[in-house]
Amino acid sequence: MARTTNSDTLPFVESRYELGMLASQRVRDLSGGAEPVVDKGDDKLTVVALREIASGKLDVEKVRHEFVQSYKDTPASEEGEESLEIESEDPLLKEIDAELEESLVTDGEEATEAEEDSIPDASEDEK
Repeated sequence: MARTTNSDTLPFVESRYELGMLASQRVRDLSGGAEPVVDKGDDKLTVVALREIASGKLDVEKVRHEFVQSYKDTPASEEGEESLEIESEDPLLKEIDAELEESLVTDGEEATEAEEDSIPDASEDEK
């Protein structure tokens, strides 16, 4: 299949910068299960996204809107909720979460101890 070039896509986007943003959003959509509007073949999702934009078959305005919304949307916490973490029911994921939590706590303690060691005692300065 012929290569898709920047010049093929520029009639459908305002700039190369926007092309990168829109193509990355479309790749996220395709990774999430969206149906491609061009034949996917054996191409990687980035190539498919660029080919979709260059074909003119993709609703670029919709992708542009999704891209903007992806940076606006933030999960809202309910009253009294301190964390937005999702508790998993999968025992393997719980084990992984526990290991990560333990390593973060351990790393934090090591950093605190290193900081304390680097601070000279007041009595040493007075001597």
